[in-house]
Amino acid sequence: MTDLPVISNILSRLFESSQYLDDVSLHHLINALCSLSLEAMEMAYGNNKEPSLFAVAKLLETGLVNMDRIEILWRPLTGHLLEVCQHPNSRMREWGAEALTALIKAGLAYKHDPPLAQNQRLQLLLLNPLKELSNVLHADIRQKQLECVLQILQSQGDSLGPGWPLVLGVIGAIRNDQGESLIRTAFQCLQLVVTDFLPTMPCTCLQIVVDVAGSFGLQNQELNISLTSIGLLWNISDYFFQRGEAITQELEKEEEALQKQAQEKGETLNRPFHPAPPFDCLWLCLYAKLGELCVDPRPAVRKSAGQTLFSTIAAHGTLLQQPTWHIVVWKVLFQLLDCVRTSSTTADKEKIESGGGNILIHHSRDTAEKQWAETWVLTLAGVARIFNTRRYLLQQLGDFFEAWEVLLNHIQSAALSKNNEVSLAALKSFQEILQIVTPVKDSDKAGDALAAMGVPPVLIDPLSASGPGRPLVRSDSLVERLTRYNGAELQAPPPGEESALEDSALWWSAWNTWYRTGTESTRPPCGPAEKLAFIPSQPFLTALIQIFPALYQHIKANFSMDDLKKLGVILHGAVSVPISSDASPFILPSYTEATLTSLQEAVLTALDVLQKAICVGPENLQIMYPAIFEQLLLFVEFSCKPPQYGRVETKHVANAKYNQIQLFAPAEWVALNYVPFAERSLEVVGDLYHKTACHKAVINEKVLQNIIKTLRMPLGLKYACPSESTWKLAVSSLLKVLSIGLPVARQHALSGKFDTMWPELANALEDFLFTKSTPPDNLSIQEFQQNESVDVEVVQLISTEILPFANFIPKDFVGQIMTMLNKGSIHSQAPSFTEAEIDVRMREEFSKVCFETLLQFSFSNKVSTPQEGYISRMALSVLLKRAQDVLRRYVEDERLSGRCPLPRQQVTEIIFVLKAISTLMDSLKKTLPENVDGNTWAQVIALYPTLVECITCSSSEVSTALKEALGPFKDFMQPPVSKVQNGES
Repeated sequence: MTDLPVISNILSRLFESSQYLDDVSLHHLINALCSLSLEAMEMAYGNNKEPSLFAVAKLLETGLVNMDRIEILWRPLTGHLLEVCQHPNSRMREWGAEALTALIKAGLAYKHDPPLAQNQRLQLLLLNPLKELSNVLHADIRQKQLECVLQILQSQGDSLGPGWPLVLGVIGAIRNDQGESLIRTAFQCLQLVVTDFLPTMPCTCLQIVVDVAGSFGLQNQELNISLTSIGLLWNISDYFFQRGEAITQELEKEEEALQKQAQEKGETLNRPFHPAPPFDCLWLCLYAKLGELCVDPRPAVRKSAGQTLFSTIAAHGTLLQQPTWHIVVWKVLFQLLDCVRTSSTTADKEKIESGGGNILIHHSRDTAEKQWAETWVLTLAGVARIFNTRRYLLQQLGDFFEAWEVLLNHIQSAALSKNNEVSLAALKSFQEILQIVTPVKDSDKAGDALAAMGVPPVLIDPLSASGPGRPLVRSDSLVERLTRYNGAELQAPPPGEESALEDSALWWSAWNTWYRTGTESTRPPCGPAEKLAFIPSQPFLTALIQIFPALYQHIKANFSMDDLKKLGVILHGAVSVPISSDASPFILPSYTEATLTSLQEAVLTALDVLQKAICVGPENLQIMYPAIFEQLLLFVEFSCKPPQYGRVETKHVANAKYNQIQLFAPAEWVALNYVPFAERSLEVVGDLYHKTACHKAVINEKVLQNIIKTLRMPLGLKYACPSESTWKLAVSSLLKVLSIGLPVARQHALSGKFDTMWPELANALEDFLFTKSTPPDNLSIQEFQQNESVDVEVVQLISTEILPFANFIPKDFVGQIMTMLNKGSIHSQAPSFTEAEIDVRMREEFSKVCFETLLQFSFSNKVSTPQEGYISRMALSVLLKRAQDVLRRYVEDERLSGRCPLPRQQVTEIIFVLKAISTLMDSLKKTLPENVDGNTWAQVIALYPTLVECITCSSSEVSTALKEALGPFKDFMQPPVSKVQNGES
């Protein structure tokens, strides 16, 4: 045993002296050691004993001492060691790997002559066995391999030069089944490469770095590594941007050399994304890799990759040459959108249980479908943002219109998605691309026009431009910084391209997309209401309608009546959509507030934008006024007749009591309270008619008649309207409209354009003044008097605006008015009041005004035709006859009643008749005698005896009224005319 160190020392010197052997002898030595090692390997198969490692150790020793002629022995030496590395015995292969990696590190560190940097062939020879280790499946060998790579990088990373592809190949040779530990070590190597060695490697290796980083993103063993690798891609893109010029020059030299070689061989150069320039190809490879990661099965990876992709394009897109953008749009962006849309529409709807440990999944992300929806939103927003900020560049590609159509198609399909998050985001993307404005004077004009029309600027959350790891703080270029607009970095258009910006085909394509989206989303379910029927949300519909004002600015020059009708269908459909009972507490205003929902505000804003554009536009636009009136009047009808959405059963929210019940009633859908919306629409109608009453189209299309016809419903319902404010607004609007419209109607009396309006007006006035609805029981006397004063206002309008111009008005209409006044003068409500209220509830003031108006025009010489005078006299005759009958019946009833008082109703009636007689006497006193015919005088005189008979009445109130009625008769009493004889009377 004591001889062992001596023997060991002799053996070491023996192998050290191999450096003095000639090449042939050295080969024999190597072969002998390999044979010895093979025997040891054979013995180690199926043997649990410690294997003999002598041969492996001496192969390593021989290699190390012969480093100056390493090329001679390298292949046989490393070839055998690679076999050892694949041995089933872990101890043996561990020594094989140790020996091999030690040789490689020593070979790279040795000072060769010429140096390795100038001897590419030798460097590749030394590194090749390291690459071959990637084919070994044993994890411990791969671990040794990667540790060796890490050490090489740390010691010789700066001088690897042409060896980089091999080293990167080793780092990138990872597979999902290799376990976390290996992947982590390999990734550690990659991080070192990206942080320290990008400037030292040949630019031709940069694409390999991108591919390797992408492959780490795609591995599914360790999520954090995937996310960090996306951050590395961002850092790589930053490096490309900073060293762009140098990289371009080097790549172009390489390209020329490759092109020359290909020509010599008679082949065509084949590389990814050819014929794009080499530097652009580098970017395209980066974008393509990020695009792959954007459709990864893991939501976190997709989100991070998506944000990085769009941030990279936004930050560094200006480096690309113009034709390369064609590939970016069609091969990267649209391809990504297609993949995301397909995955989203086919994603699993099953709920995902919470992850292990303490990880909880939010309910908005608890299915694969919801997680893909987030990706769809991010992707679509990113692409729209690029179209917005790079439009001037993209528009020069020649197929911009086709690309625009494809983008709109994606926006439409996303907007019609059954997922609310996706559909709403699609509309935000639509808003985004419509914000494209030329950053020159025209844009200011466009902005001013929008502001003048009261259109609020569309607020869009700007897409985050910061990648993982660092914020983006710089703009692409000085030009972009100078042309910022609304937070978006817009690229300035080339000179002479302004005309292309006004390409109406783009905007009409956008209009068609908006119309299709609106039509599809507001179409009610066809069949019986199903619980599964998809009904769009209020925020979605609001966003849809809010797009119109911005879109209209681009298409208004050719916006036609047909387009207006299409718009009307969508506006009507949108406001008809009910809301989910779950959302109603957040959307419905409290019952005490007459406020509009955001959607209703947006609808009225859209119509407001239109009517203001028509107002300042050319005359030929004014044919649209009637259509706008028609649309608004449809909305006015909602106050009494809410719209029905297909066959969906809805519950109506109208008051506080209902709201309280609703909290406990499981209703699927709730219809909005349309009263505030209808009333606002009516106010708009009044204001618009005030401006447009004299326009030819408004007159020809019988707008005034349509307004009256629409108002007839709330006027006729009166107390039966869902809201008391509705009929009050209706009557005030009618008075306002008539004060403007009646002079116009009289002016066009001969044209016949208003002939059908007059009967409609008569019916509306009749329905209102003599409504079939009864006042609510809780109506106070003060409220009743206020309501009566409204009736009085209507009669005063008749007195001032209609009857004085009877010669310009159809005779039938005047007849109807006189009959109405007559009816009002003798009209009394049903006897359902208490005695205390009966004086007020008889609408005494209203009857008095009717009677005064009737008398005023009965004795007036303003009546232009005998027929009109006849109508007036007939009405007066009926009135006097009725007065005579009431007086006589009262006298008889009181005589028969003895000491019992008469019913309060009858006493009130006689008092009213007596007051009417005193009013009549006052009118006769003011009237020229020739305006009163003999029959009227006869009837008035015939009243006197009957009045005298009433003197015996017992009621003090009747006595007072009788005194007032009898007093005026003295003014008509004259002494009889006596005959004159001899000059004396």
